[in-house]
Amino acid sequence: MSQNTTPEADMKNNVSQSNPGGGAPTGSSGGPTRYPPYGGPNWTRLRNIALIIFTVTIVMNLLAAGRLANAAVPIQYSQFMKLVEEGHVDRAELNEERIYLTLKPHTDITMVRDLLDTTIPPAVAAALSSGTVYTAVIMDDPQLTTRLYEKDVTFSKIYNETRSSPILNFVLSWVLPMLLMYSFYAFVIRRLTRKMSSGGGMGGMFSVGKSKAKEYNVQTSTGVKFSDVAGQDEAKESLLEMVDFLKNPGKYQSIGARQPKGALLVGPPGTGKTLLAKAVAGEAGVPFYSITGSEFVEMFVGVGASRVRDMFEQAKKNTPCIIFIDEIDAIGKSRDNRFSANDEREQTLNQLLAEMDGFEGKQGIIVLAATNRPEVLDKALLRPGRFDRRIIVEKPDLPGREAILAVHAARVKLGPDVDLRQIALATSGATGADLANMVNEAALLAVKEGHDQVQQKDLMESVEVVIAGREKKDRVMNPKEREMVAYHEVGHALVSAQQRDGQPVQKITIVPRTMGSLGYTMNMPEEERYLMTQSELLAQITSLLGGRAAEQIKFGEVTTGASNDIQRATALARGMVTQYGMSDAFGPMGLETPENQYLDGRPVFGGSDASSAAVDKEVRDILMRAEEEAIKLLKENVDALDRIAQHLLDKENITGEEFMELLNAA
Repeated sequence: MSQNTTPEADMKNNVSQSNPGGGAPTGSSGGPTRYPPYGGPNWTRLRNIALIIFTVTIVMNLLAAGRLANAAVPIQYSQFMKLVEEGHVDRAELNEERIYLTLKPHTDITMVRDLLDTTIPPAVAAALSSGTVYTAVIMDDPQLTTRLYEKDVTFSKIYNETRSSPILNFVLSWVLPMLLMYSFYAFVIRRLTRKMSSGGGMGGMFSVGKSKAKEYNVQTSTGVKFSDVAGQDEAKESLLEMVDFLKNPGKYQSIGARQPKGALLVGPPGTGKTLLAKAVAGEAGVPFYSITGSEFVEMFVGVGASRVRDMFEQAKKNTPCIIFIDEIDAIGKSRDNRFSANDEREQTLNQLLAEMDGFEGKQGIIVLAATNRPEVLDKALLRPGRFDRRIIVEKPDLPGREAILAVHAARVKLGPDVDLRQIALATSGATGADLANMVNEAALLAVKEGHDQVQQKDLMESVEVVIAGREKKDRVMNPKEREMVAYHEVGHALVSAQQRDGQPVQKITIVPRTMGSLGYTMNMPEEERYLMTQSELLAQITSLLGGRAAEQIKFGEVTTGASNDIQRATALARGMVTQYGMSDAFGPMGLETPENQYLDGRPVFGGSDASSAAVDKEVRDILMRAEEEAIKLLKENVDALDRIAQHLLDKENITGEEFMELLNAA
């Protein structure tokens, strides 16, 4: 997006959050969501009840376990075997030292009492029942398991002396861990939740669905006005009209005009879409909510839709107002693509569609959005009633670039020799962000050179820095390479100057730059052009191949230095054939359409394989004819080629005026 045209303000001081009071977060209904204070009376009561239940459960089960352990009646091994032989034993549990047995139900307790009365106290004998546990010391009896099998006794082996209660086992295995987990939640999670929900730390577990939109109003301005935006007069006019509708709705409603629901700012990166939104916030005089598309979607399902609802709920309470969604393509992509479906993003988009123009209309709310990928947006989002206007924010033309340079240059000290129009002519195709960077680079260069003002040469050098990079002084070419580069660059300039439709030469240099060039020739048009004829395109292709032609004439072979020239010439020739209808073989037939118009603009071929092969042949023919023309022009001016190349080898830099003087010297 575009860079700021004003010094950055302290956003922490200028931005008012959606919950400016700093109090408890609000729910979707607008009321406060309250949480019990940690350590308060309710919490203390719950904690005491949990501790009492836990203590009583443990004590009761310990008592039960002790009672079961103390109720075991010791008997002799011979008595145990007699009970087994007579068929009275129902179950036996064995460990390394003892045997625990219980009798079968409905066993004659009188008979058992008579059998055991010689070894147990009378009080114990009187309390015997069929549920009594008896214990005997285990003996070395290899036939024990066989006897137990024969008498149908259920037996098993245990590994501890103390036999635990089943209730105690349940408590230790299930109840105690659950109590510990609850205690952990109550002590740690609840405390963390209280901290986050009160505005600290990580933003709040229960406030994750709250809108993250930043609010600007009269007291918290962005510091940007429409006077700070230049080169986008049509976009400013459309936005000013929408702002005026919010401020003065009566004069529009009296004639029956309807408030526009929204406007979509579309254009290449760096052209000023976000800057225009900041200017709207600075001059609207109504609340302005700003958020980026990526801030709606989180890892939790449903968060995006919740944030959309919350943002519009806040906006409804402060109508009239403006909502600005930057990079809306993050949530507004078309739902037709089956291969990249995302339910969470689609839920967010569906909620946004409903809020912008659903069953319940939102009066007094204007939605602005910015994107440089309008072709991927959902068609339902782009229809009138949601985004009524599409505001194109294109790269500025010549007057626009001059106006943008004037805005940025007003913040630096300029020398009397500065000509902003000449800089604007040299920067065709630059965006507002590029121009702001150039002015800043010029100021830095002026300080580096010890100037107290920014001079014209500082601005021209900054243009070269942005286009080709800084001078690479540590790269030293050998004499042969320097000579090749000099002839290559002079070949570009000489072919351009010898053609009727060629562009004037601004500068020739053989000083290496950090962006990879060993030298370059800068051409500057005499005026802004919006259309190019077929002869002008052919002249450009011929000039691009002039460096390669000079290498062939002077050295009899070509170098790798022409790779970028060949790529650019091929792209122009292919555009002539597939997009501009400038080919005799295909005529007015469109074979390619640009994809991502405002980004890379890469063309997508839409013809058959046979057409593709024919296009390649036609492009090759155009390039071959252009190279032949370049060689012809240079052979006719070989003396000028040698003279200018030697002068360039001596000085390393030649201005356009010096080049023309040397060319006309013969």
